[in-house]
Amino acid sequence: MSQRKFLVVADDTPEYQAALRFACRRARSTGGRVAILRVIEPVVFEHWSGVREEIERQAHDEAEAVLQQSAEFVQAETGFPPEYLIVDADNVRAALRQVIGSDPDIKILVLAAASGGRGPGPLVMSLAKEGVTWGARKVPVTLVPGDLTDEEIADLA
Repeated sequence: MSQRKFLVVADDTPEYQAALRFACRRARSTGGRVAILRVIEPVVFEHWSGVREEIERQAHDEAEAVLQQSAEFVQAETGFPPEYLIVDADNVRAALRQVIGSDPDIKILVLAAASGGRGPGPLVMSLAKEGVTWGARKVPVTLVPGDLTDEEIADLA
């Protein structure tokens, strides 16, 4: 039997935590699981391939550290460890197409919008312009206000 997965993009924005908390609450209340995607965009470094390789290795180490830190939270909130996804891609949309296109258990993409006049964020703007088709699949997107409190998330999810 397939397990419904809530996919969250682990980026360096403060809104990421709101999206992760919301996804955990929804997963717990619906019997689903959480998958966390960290995207590593290519390093533009034409000289000294050894330096480029070291930068790429550090990016992967950092991605694993971010996911490990999030994993403890997900485990505590849902009772299950998250699925880690580290993808090398040109951009987040390309990574999402790849991940969602290859995993039919991913049923919902959870994103948080930036708050406080900074605009909704580049990924949310991209979705508004280009839509939410990920290759051959269409996956609903849950857009969470990035400044929701834990209590508000508990009430909504």
